Amino acid sequence: MTATTADALPPAADGLPPATPTSNRVLAVLQRVGRSLMLPIAVMPAAGLLTRLGSPDIMGERDTGTLGASEHGLYLASLTGWHWLIYVQQVFSAAGNGIFNFIPLLFAIGVAVGFARRADGTTALAAAVGYLVFNEVSTTMFAMPINASFARSWYTRGVVDDTIANNPTYAFGGITIGILTALLFQRYYRIKLPAYLAFFGGRRFVPIVTAFAAVFVGVLFGLLWKFPASWIYSAGTWLAKNGTMGAGLFGVINRALLPFGLHHVANNVVWFSPVGASCEQNGTPYNGDLTCFFHGDASAGTYMTGFFPIMMFALPAAAFAMVRCAHPDKRKLVGGIMLSAALCSFLTGVTEPIEFAFLFVAPALFAVHALLTGCSMALCHALGIHDGFSFSAGLFDYIFNFDIATRPLLLIPIGLAFAVVYYFLFTFAIKKFNLPTPGREPDETPAG
Repeated sequence: MTATTADALPPAADGLPPATPTSNRVLAVLQRVGRSLMLPIAVMPAAGLLTRLGSPDIMGERDTGTLGASEHGLYLASLTGWHWLIYVQQVFSAAGNGIFNFIPLLFAIGVAVGFARRADGTTALAAAVGYLVFNEVSTTMFAMPINASFARSWYTRGVVDDTIANNPTYAFGGITIGILTALLFQRYYRIKLPAYLAFFGGRRFVPIVTAFAAVFVGVLFGLLWKFPASWIYSAGTWLAKNGTMGAGLFGVINRALLPFGLHHVANNVVWFSPVGASCEQNGTPYNGDLTCFFHGDASAGTYMTGFFPIMMFALPAAAFAMVRCAHPDKRKLVGGIMLSAALCSFLTGVTEPIEFAFLFVAPALFAVHALLTGCSMALCHALGIHDGFSFSAGLFDYIFNFDIATRPLLLIPIGLAFAVVYYFLFTFAIKKFNLPTPGREPDETPAG
């Protein structure tokens, strides 16, 4: 899957597989970051659902003509006598924006809780305090004369508006504060202070030290953010000019990072930052391919669309091939497991049960799978297909977002074509190279 599942086997306590064990300390930290991102990302289905229910085409008419969406919705409501529909639409829209507008804060809290080894409510509170301080300090710094040219740039439009949604660091700022909070919590949650300050010791000290640390980080970002901002802008410009190649490259990178649990990091770069897209709705700027898709940007979906053919059709076909290639006496057992995995992939876009069935026994086949995912991403972009999801590229998201997608019906024949390719590719590779996929493992013979 692309959005909210994880990394390797066996299952962990939270129902998701843990990251592949590694002795590389840098990789281990990156894996922790990747897993911590799953908590705030899990909120996105609620944001997407509420925003869709608040769209004019749900409560009224999508083609608003010369009228604004709200005016036209009210006009339709007056014709039907259901005047309250426009207000229901506005409530749902506001509810969805209530999540999207505070994505950086959600990432700060979610990453802090996910990254800390012994997280509790104190961690969440400290992260919220830290990000609120960071947001105020950094936006103040961005508006100072030293950053005058930067503040006037395209990337930081609206920065003088002291709001979370307009802070140009967006999700990156939230992730940074989240990691900082987790590290401070682990360092200070048992600290002992002198008797006259004992009330502020232990866990109560964590939000205090986080607030002061966030001041320093806010100043640092205010002084230095223009440099990574220019790199982000350059990356976004390159992707915009090379959309087909960029989409294909992201598809390959996404799957290649899956075994290490780092695909969440790549996802967040394009789904929630200006690298993926930047748009504006009712004067409020939004960043990221996923965020812009749900705020009516018809050009968004570049880094999501191509996953639908793979997750809904190709990987279930690969699962069927593995069942067909299993030994006859094990085919029924494998069939039950793979049927569940295929339905999970088709309906929800959760693909790890299938991918990990061949990842470790046939890494070369997984590499081909990554390349084909890139081909699907590039093909969909080249054909002008734009679709998106709040959770992952399964049937549920496909149906619910059908009305706001561009040429979504083309995803079905493309998916069927990839299903044929995957079925015959997997069948050939498994039999030709005698791969020990489920149901083909060598029988264990007792010693002696």
